[in-house]
Amino acid sequence: MAKMRLKLATPQDVRRTLARVANMTINGEIDPKAANTIILACNAVLSSLRTDEQQKKIDEPEKLLEEVTRGS
Repeated sequence: MAKMRLKLATPQDVRRTLARVANMTINGEIDPKAANTIILACNAVLSSLRTDEQQKKIDEPEKLLEEVTRGS
């Protein structure tokens, strides 16, 4: 099987990758076990991206509070 480059930097990239892998599986271009491995990796990456986004949402108000507290 040829090497495959997959972008997984954003949730949109993950969605495109999942669609691509699904189509490849349906068309018999990729082994279902390999597809399953990629899907599991996509789920792990997506979970990590969500965690990072949640942390950013938590950090932002904390940073603002620190600035306000220092300014007083």
